[in-house]
Amino acid sequence: MRLIACMLLTFLAVFAQANTESMQHIVDDYWQWYLQESPERRTYRGERSGNDKWDDRSMQSIERRHNERGAFLARLEALDPSALTPADRLNHRMLTATLENDRQAHELGLDLMTINMRSGPQHTYQISEVTPFNTAQDYQMWLARLRALPTLLEQETALLAEGINKQRVQSQVVMQRVPAQIDKISEVAVEESPFYGPFQEMPETIPAAEAEALRASAKNVIAREVNPAYRQFREFIADTYLPRCRQQPGVGALPGGKKIYEFLARSFTTTDLTPIQIHETGLTEVARILKEMEAVKAQAGFEGDLQAFNDFLRSDPQFYYDTPEALFQAYLAVSKRLDPELVKLFGKLPRMPYGLRPIPAASAPDTTTAYYSPPAANGTRAGYYYVNLYRPEVRPKYEMEVLSVHEAVPGHHLQIALAQELEGLPQFRTEQRVTAFTEGWGLYSERLGYEMGLYQDPYSRYGQLTYDMWRAVRLVVDTGIHYFGWSRQRAIDYFKDNAAKTETDIINEIDRYIGWPGQALAYKIGQLKMLELRAQAEQALGDQFDIRSFHDELLGAGAIPLDALEERMGAWVASQQ
Repeated sequence: MRLIACMLLTFLAVFAQANTESMQHIVDDYWQWYLQESPERRTYRGERSGNDKWDDRSMQSIERRHNERGAFLARLEALDPSALTPADRLNHRMLTATLENDRQAHELGLDLMTINMRSGPQHTYQISEVTPFNTAQDYQMWLARLRALPTLLEQETALLAEGINKQRVQSQVVMQRVPAQIDKISEVAVEESPFYGPFQEMPETIPAAEAEALRASAKNVIAREVNPAYRQFREFIADTYLPRCRQQPGVGALPGGKKIYEFLARSFTTTDLTPIQIHETGLTEVARILKEMEAVKAQAGFEGDLQAFNDFLRSDPQFYYDTPEALFQAYLAVSKRLDPELVKLFGKLPRMPYGLRPIPAASAPDTTTAYYSPPAANGTRAGYYYVNLYRPEVRPKYEMEVLSVHEAVPGHHLQIALAQELEGLPQFRTEQRVTAFTEGWGLYSERLGYEMGLYQDPYSRYGQLTYDMWRAVRLVVDTGIHYFGWSRQRAIDYFKDNAAKTETDIINEIDRYIGWPGQALAYKIGQLKMLELRAQAEQALGDQFDIRSFHDELLGAGAIPLDALEERMGAWVASQQ
């Protein structure tokens, strides 16, 4: 019997190894396929191999990729997950979910409505921020990419036209901003074009005559190919697409729109929560945070009601800088205060540093207060925390600490850079952005500011609560707009009634939710799960609880779905006991 048992165990071990190798083969094939299909992604990773191309957005290629994802799924389904190692079972689960989500998004027609005020071909120039320009060949590749822009714009036009045919169109209120965004590209002097930016200051290692020839080529390509193509695209947007966009802000107004939103809610939160449940969660969180805001208002000695306090914060000059330069220097000062505090909360810190940059002037008026750009996966570019310097009179000082904690450290930079440096994980895992985890961590990190010695005055504490409220409000207004048929104005009014953010930010935020249904749900849902897991660990472990070990474990598998995170942290707590 012992001999039979040993033979059986040996067979199972060999079978598991075979499955593991098969899983590894699928993962490797998928990642190579993914990078091959996206030269833009290769640029963001720090590679040069695709710097002369754009992603192929033709309908034929989109349909081909849909079928090829199906083939990957078939290969995954042929494996027996129970025979895989625990690590590969999670790889199997996550890759399956990624492929299924992408395929369902295609089947719902979401490929036909990706453009909005913050995304689309009017923003392609931003890739120059992560493109290396060190050699003449780098500039030649950029010129080739510019020459390919008319084809990209033709592909985008065809997709939007198909969206009209299939009733998969954006909201008018979002698209009304796009023609002016295109004008900032095509109706300026060639030397002021954002596509010409890399040629303004060229490396001295490029001979002067060659540099001048490259500049001349750039001016010619922009004037004769890029700008005319953008003008044609603008004409299509203004005359054909905009009049056929939906009048209502919510995606639920489209045929089958509620099913689209239910899918997006599941996809972005990695849960089975319904829009109704998410809406109720938002209302509960708003009520909780309002009570905390009232307490901080009292600490500040303000005698009016909360709305009057919010108006005071929005309008009093003491809370704002006069110039973009002063605002930028203040952000730098805040960022320098964060790094030394991290050792209190983390045992492992990323090797990759981050920097601070202003959001490009061309996109600043239509985008949010800040965002983060990850490091190159190959280590050739640091991470960057981008801050909005447009109209400093609407960028409050009391938001700067909480914003920096979210976007830089211990928020996005720490989590994403650590994930990229994890060993033993396939690259699709180390570079995957599970929104509920990534943004949930960013919002969870805002609470860590208290443990880092931030929020020392009532106004900064109110800033932290304002940001927490901002994400709670998102649950209410995003579901309200897209599932319950709220008007844009109702969403704006609800936001203004419950958060101290300025009206400029509020309008940009609401329009962002209109153009990107469901994404806004991920932040608060992810944060609440992480707070729940921490509370459970603290209760179970008591004096044995170590916050540094807890955070290292939480971040130790990269960004993973919330149910997988719950399993991981449950196992960690058991091991600590």
